Amino acid sequence: MMNLQSKCSPRLYPYQENDINILFEKLGAHERNHRLLYQLPTGGGKTVIFSEIARRYIAKYQKKVIVLTHRKELCRQTSSVLKTAGIANKVVNSALKKIGRGDGYPCYVAMVETLKNRINDGLIDLKRVGLVIVDEAHHNSFHKLLSKFEYASVIGVTATPFSSDINLPMNKNYDELVLGAPIGELIAQGFLAKPKTFRYDVELNTLKTGLNGDFTVSTSDELYASPAMLELLVHAYESHAKGKKTLIFNTGIFTSRKVLEVFSDLGYPIRHLDNKTRPEEREEILHWLKKTKGAILTSVSILTTGFDEPSVQTVILNRATTSLTLYHQMIGRGSRRLPQKKTFTIVDLGNNTDRFGHWNAAVDWKHVFENPEVYHESLTAKTSYQAHQMPAEMRSKFPNSFEISFDVQSAHLLALANGLKPKIVIRDSIRQHALMCADNSDCIPDAIALITELEREIDWRIKQYAKCLGKVTKNYTEWLREDYHQKLKILIEKLMRRRELMRMAV
Repeated sequence: MMNLQSKCSPRLYPYQENDINILFEKLGAHERNHRLLYQLPTGGGKTVIFSEIARRYIAKYQKKVIVLTHRKELCRQTSSVLKTAGIANKVVNSALKKIGRGDGYPCYVAMVETLKNRINDGLIDLKRVGLVIVDEAHHNSFHKLLSKFEYASVIGVTATPFSSDINLPMNKNYDELVLGAPIGELIAQGFLAKPKTFRYDVELNTLKTGLNGDFTVSTSDELYASPAMLELLVHAYESHAKGKKTLIFNTGIFTSRKVLEVFSDLGYPIRHLDNKTRPEEREEILHWLKKTKGAILTSVSILTTGFDEPSVQTVILNRATTSLTLYHQMIGRGSRRLPQKKTFTIVDLGNNTDRFGHWNAAVDWKHVFENPEVYHESLTAKTSYQAHQMPAEMRSKFPNSFEISFDVQSAHLLALANGLKPKIVIRDSIRQHALMCADNSDCIPDAIALITELEREIDWRIKQYAKCLGKVTKNYTEWLREDYHQKLKILIEKLMRRRELMRMAV
């Protein structure tokens, strides 16, 4: 018999109790090897929920439960919550060499790599494990290990049931998605704070994406550590967050330290934290954040998971990201509700709201889970389009033009949907550029000269169009560019002559 510690289980909110009952019923409907994916917004109490599931499972089935995490800090925190729920557990680390029948622990908490090593060494009796719970299940590092537990059911837990790697969709590793209460409902019921969002248009055309699909640290540092962006950050803070406890999320350490320097020089209480900060210093900084009124913490890659400080009043996204999960995790750090805190502030300096929608907007997670490739394509198109905005100096050359952007990928998809030939995209792009040149010139030579200002934009549109077509030769791309310039010049001359004739007629 596996004995649970004689402690009272934590008080559960109605939505938590409801979700636990649903998950437990689904577990009971399948003998083994059924994989459930449970979605719950950040701040909804997922650790409390899966701890209670583990407690009930152990009590009913007398089988062991293993909880998988991806960071050491999360292992310790999860182990602590499980103990609070009355579940004796042990962290699988380098000191633990074997999980046997007589060890007395009904539950184990482990990082993926550590557990995989123990399994490969044959030191773990997998037949005794009845349930595997995967925290932050969207991480791709878990999927290879799950196949080892052929006798166990699996519950993955995540706020965003979407893998950033289109080749590893979550519906290939989980049989069924169970949806928890959405963000809007948790706000309405008073469990999460209501957001006030302020966004600033930021030119992201200098950002480049890396192998992981997100914007690179080097190009992000170059943009966000620039004097102009630091000035915008200070302006945004002083306009919407001054005096409030604030988290600033950055892509790179260089940027975060520049933020620290600038805010320190202005006399604001601010500290810096990143994944290289020593554990004891990290603990001291987080204690400072908790106790200091109006504290500002600028950070990199450290506070997106396993961090809970409900007194945070403002979250500033001083970065752009292509990761839906990261977007929700960052904002979720400020969403905890307190009796004296019913709202919190989001300041977006990376066009993230345009890319993903408002944090509290309804998302059809079932559709995302079942059709990940469609959602992935949508995000990719938005990222590509938003990362290429016309630079300010180029924009200033066309003051009389209201619309200067052109989404090549969306135009291509629309053309295909309407049964039109793809070349209509290039035709419409040329028309827009011709109007821009004509609207901002008084004569044909001046209008033709403006084509030079559009060189980078034209090159980018040609590249996007070539991507839409698929595999095209370099010679074809060069011909497209030459043809574009030739047709653009002809159309500009035609527009300008037509306007001159209209003026003469008047």
